[in-house]
Amino acid sequence: MKRITVMLFLGCAVVFAQSTAQISGTVKDQSGAVLPGAGVTVTQTDTGIARTAVSDESGSFFLPNLATGPYKIEVALPGFRTFVQTGIVLQVNSSPVINAVLTVGQVSEQIQVEANAALVETRNIGVGNVIETERILDLPLNGRNAVELVVLSGAAVQTGTSTNYSNLRGGVSISVAGGPSFGTSYLLDGAMHNNPYDSNNLPLPFPDALQEFKVETGGLSAQNGLHSGAAVNAVTKSGTNEFHGSLFEFVRNYKFNARNYFAASRDTLKRNQFGGTIGGPILRNKLFFFGALQSTITRQDPSDTISYVPTAQMLSGDFTTVTSPQCRTTGQLLLRAPFVNNKIDPSQFSRAAVAIAGKLPQVSDPCGKINWGIRTISNEHTPVGRIDYLMARTAACSPTAQPSQVPAPNAPRRQTCRSAAGSRWNVLRMDSTSEPWTPLKTEARQPTTAFSFPFSGALRRG
Repeated sequence: MKRITVMLFLGCAVVFAQSTAQISGTVKDQSGAVLPGAGVTVTQTDTGIARTAVSDESGSFFLPNLATGPYKIEVALPGFRTFVQTGIVLQVNSSPVINAVLTVGQVSEQIQVEANAALVETRNIGVGNVIETERILDLPLNGRNAVELVVLSGAAVQTGTSTNYSNLRGGVSISVAGGPSFGTSYLLDGAMHNNPYDSNNLPLPFPDALQEFKVETGGLSAQNGLHSGAAVNAVTKSGTNEFHGSLFEFVRNYKFNARNYFAASRDTLKRNQFGGTIGGPILRNKLFFFGALQSTITRQDPSDTISYVPTAQMLSGDFTTVTSPQCRTTGQLLLRAPFVNNKIDPSQFSRAAVAIAGKLPQVSDPCGKINWGIRTISNEHTPVGRIDYLMARTAACSPTAQPSQVPAPNAPRRQTCRSAAGSRWNVLRMDSTSEPWTPLKTEARQPTTAFSFPFSGALRRG
């Protein structure tokens, strides 16, 4: 019987610098004196999106909630040459300190610094490691489940897999730094991504749609304080000012496999995992999109399981063959009464047992040996989508949709919007049990506004 499962989830979340990055620093002149009032501009080179700040009376500046990726920073102040630093790559949950030293001169003159080396982390006391997109794509993964790469961060050991209920797949039990497997917090694009059933991970996007993720443990900040063991922050890919895309296919076929030693013939596995990604601008420097789809088509009719069923001779009451050395490696077996010479009157058989035996396959093997397997027919489709919208110079929105293969009934799904200016946080939430768009909370914050509007879905047939 064919079964089709379609699930769509809507949800909301708010991000306080989780799964994003931030830049801070101090502006000084050549003598070491601080320079207040300097204009600081950071620009993401892939999208052209710029964020601005002004150094305070102590010369310090702070730019939170920056999307991951390559950046350049410009610091300008009348009477001084403009300071420009390029080659800055922000990774998930990083907070580098970049200090600018301005020299006397015209604003039109520039002092340019190339920063290709890795930036030193001086603010976070936790121990962490980033698994970047190169390793996610290049390292072999059985089933293309990126969560298994968490063990590459060090001090992490896979202890098992999640219980497969409601067809939810991709959950992995991982112990980090000796903590329990349920003590790891997972975040996707800034919102919780833990399975409420066992507190393991919900399925992450497939590798081609995943930008990077960071594993942190020991001395975690308050934003990652929900679980005691570690925090895994993952970020999906996003569109840029240039169109980019990819196609892929991974094939497993029985024609390439050797025969199992215990099987009469080679297996019949046919597994095709294929898809693609595409991202680009809708409005340059303002609105971007990213979409991806992975389909997994599996067909298999294996026969590598060995079982024994009653033969026609046994059903007639004659057990002489099945008890002989021909069918027994330990030698002849003599059955006790009511058997006589390993034979019995068939009328003494249970009618129910005989009826069940009649439903079993008929075999020609004298010992009742049969090779069989469970047929697999499965079609899985996993789409991932993301929209990045610069609402103004003071606000940015990044909704993300990532359907897991088949989510849990109350699995959270999210879509995140970030803003660089504003006076209040306005939070909305919608789940499978609430009325559409119920205001949850409004509270005063620093000049930042954020709201979220996520959606996700999954289709599985098999």
